[in-house]
Order: sequence, then structure tokens, then C-alpha cells
Amino acid sequence: MLYSSALPGAFFINHNLPKPMKSNIIFLLITVILTTFISCNQKPKDDTPWVNLFDGETLNGWTQLGGEATYAVKDNSIVGTTVHNTPNSFMTTDKMYSDFILELDYKVDPSMNSGIQIRSNSLPHYMDGRVHGYQIEIDPSERAWSAGIYDEARRGWLNPMTNNPEAQKAFKQNEWNHYRIEAIGDTLKTWINDVPAAYLIDDKTAKGFIALQVHSISDEQKDGTDIIWKDIKILTDSLSKYSRKSTLTPINTKNALGVDELKNGWKMLWDGETANGWRGARLDEFPTIGWEIKDGILTVLPSGGEESAAGGDIVTKELYGDFELMLDFKITEGANSGIKYYVDTDINKGPGSSIGLEYQILDDARHPDAKLGNHDGSRTVASLYDLIQADVNKPMNAPDEWNTAHIISKDNHVEHWLNGMKVLEYERKSDDYRKLVSESKYAQWPNFGEAEKGHILLQDHGDKVSFKNIKIKSIIKE
Repeated sequence: MLYSSALPGAFFINHNLPKPMKSNIIFLLITVILTTFISCNQKPKDDTPWVNLFDGETLNGWTQLGGEATYAVKDNSIVGTTVHNTPNSFMTTDKMYSDFILELDYKVDPSMNSGIQIRSNSLPHYMDGRVHGYQIEIDPSERAWSAGIYDEARRGWLNPMTNNPEAQKAFKQNEWNHYRIEAIGDTLKTWINDVPAAYLIDDKTAKGFIALQVHSISDEQKDGTDIIWKDIKILTDSLSKYSRKSTLTPINTKNALGVDELKNGWKMLWDGETANGWRGARLDEFPTIGWEIKDGILTVLPSGGEESAAGGDIVTKELYGDFELMLDFKITEGANSGIKYYVDTDINKGPGSSIGLEYQILDDARHPDAKLGNHDGSRTVASLYDLIQADVNKPMNAPDEWNTAHIISKDNHVEHWLNGMKVLEYERKSDDYRKLVSESKYAQWPNFGEAEKGHILLQDHGDKVSFKNIKIKSIIKE
């Protein structure tokens, strides 16, 4: 007998065995025990077909945008270093990504704020090329919002970490931290060191680059501080197979406000589900035909291209004075519609739309109105209808793609914006404005467009046009 098992789970070597044989048996037993221990403590093999975004040696496939912080490759890592007197810096992928799963490790100086941009863009018309889009936060401060979701240079915080103490505790100060980021459709999910962190439903941007941020620093902060990234890898195929479930309850910002928007006084003008707050321009209630509310989208249905041919225009039940209005709209080929403001539904008792200043919505390439108007081009998209032409270089997306309209009216100064670019501005009640009105079809209405308050109107022009994320901010005069 080589050994006996007098006690459960214990081995006893037979002392009568020759010494060399006992040594061999002991060596074998130790080997078995160590092998078992190691295999039990090893992580399961990752068979995910990852693609490396960083080759460990160069910055090939990456381009720096924004500020002038320095980026270098050291020890198979990308090292970003702060410098004074420069805006946020971004090392961006040359390739654009829509749906993906991204994993990486990073180590950050405790004094430094940073982040990882996803689905982000730099467009000439938007803040002179400023990088904007979703940012997965890196926050070593006491706030501890690492892996939360911020909207860089747009809406601000969308998914902070206020109600997720487990994820806040998961961050490791002065150590390597691991992020997993999933962007699939309208769903963004993050993990920090395998702890679920953020879960956001948002449809603002579907595609863009990935970027590593070195945040700008104040004069009081020390320059030369580092953030380091390594093992940056991405998956773009078979995402449903590899996607993880999150234990968190999602935050849905579709037809809803972000944290910072709420703080800054915005409110939703449409709730995404009902007709609450709206009525027909000629009705006491919302039209029963001509408009559809479905899947968080408000659509005027086609009815032959005639103005107010079916359900008619709709207006807010409330009146607004100085305001900022933002909404997303999508046209179909050849479509015509508009957003009117300072509308008085009692002015025009006859058929047709109620009268008000109009932000034109139009398919410039296919609708004949683009070549008409009291002033050349004054019926093109984003123009002040029939009065002032919008910038001809405006960034309008193709039919069936979403656009963002933004109207600002404060102290009679009015601006029209399209997809982040200011395309015209004018002064209500000024001599120049009144001259334009006197030469237009609006001359028959006294004091046209000069009301202190009015309704917001969405136009039914008989073409299919859709709206969502309709929000407004009342501006309080100082």
C-alpha cells in the first residue's frame, strides 16, 4: 500500500516505502494540488474575437483633435499628459464606429478628470470643429462618477453615478481600472472593474469615432500629469452573442431631459406618448386624424401635399415669450412643413395655417418652394419663411435622416440653428425687419411677428414629416 487515508481528505504516506519512492509520491501529490489550485483560480479563457485598436507600439490609426496635450507610446500603453493653456485634447480613431463592444484599461492621476469618447464627431459647422458626443467619464475625484455617461459639448450629464454607490466604490485610485462599454442601437451600457455602472437609452448619435481625452487644466493645476490607456480592443460582429445583461434600471432620455438640461431650466414640450399640451390650431383638442403618435415619434401623415389638408396644424396650449426651442425633425422626399412661433391662432379666421414667424422645413432639392419666396431662397430649409434666407452652406441631412432645429428668441433677437450651426439671425421689431414684412405677403397683418407671446406651432402641409425630442426653455428677462 502506497498510502492510507485514515482521516477524510488527508493523505498519509506508508513509512515502510523506500525513500526515493516516497519522494516521488510527495512530488506528484504537490504537483496535483498546485495544478488544481491554479486551474481553479484562473479566469475562463476569453474566446471573444477582439480586434486591437492600439498596436502597442505606435499611434497608427489615431489622430489628435482639439487641444495640444501630448500623447506618446510607452511600455505598450498610450500616455496622455496635460499642458496649460489648451482646450480638451482628444486622440481619436480614424475609423468611425456605430455598434460595438469596447474594453480597455486605464490608470489616471488622482488630480485629473478625463474620459473616453464614443460615437463622437468633429464637424466644421459645429463649434468650429469641436469634438462632441458621448463620453464615458473618468473621475478620480471624491464625486466618483467614473463610467458615468456625459454628453461632451452638447447636453451635459445624461447618466451620472449618483444612485450607484457600488460602481462608485469600484474605482481603484492609483491603479489600473478596467472599462467595458457596449453601444448597441440606442442602448449604452458600461461596467467598471466588472461592476455595472451606467445604462442609458438615448438616440442622439448613431455613429462616430472613439477618443481618449486629456482634459484641459486650470492655472492652479499642475501640468505634466498623466493618464495611461492600454489593452484597447473592440468587437463589431456578433454583438448579441457577446453582449452582457446589466442589473441596472435604464435611464431613458428619448423624449426626456438630461440631468443638466433639467438644472438649466429646460422642459419637455411633448412627452413622447400622448397629445398632452397640444391642440389643433383650429380646434379645442388634438386632431383625430392627420397626426400619428407612435414609438416616441410625432408624425404628420401625408395627405397629398396640401396645406392643412387633413388634421391641420397643431399648437401648444401654452403661450411663450422669450424662449429657446429645440427639436429633432425628419423629412421624407419632397416634403414641406415648418415650425412657427409667436403664433396667434385668432388672427386668421379663414382656412389655412395660423399666422406666425416660421422656421421652414423643406426638401430643398426636390420641393419647388425652394426656388420661390419673396426674397431669393427665403423658403429653403431653416430660413425665416418668405423673409430671410438661411445660410446656403447649412448642414442639412438627407431625407429620412434626423436633423436638429434650434430657435432662440431673446429681447427680440432671434437665431435659427440647424444641426449645431447658426444659419441666420435677425431683430424682431427693427426697421429692417419691418421693411421685409412690408414687402411680403405678411404686410396685410398689422404688427406681424411682433407679439410679446404666442403659441409654438407644427405645420401640417400634407407631407409626411416627423418630430421628436421637443423641448423648450423659457428665458427670464433680467
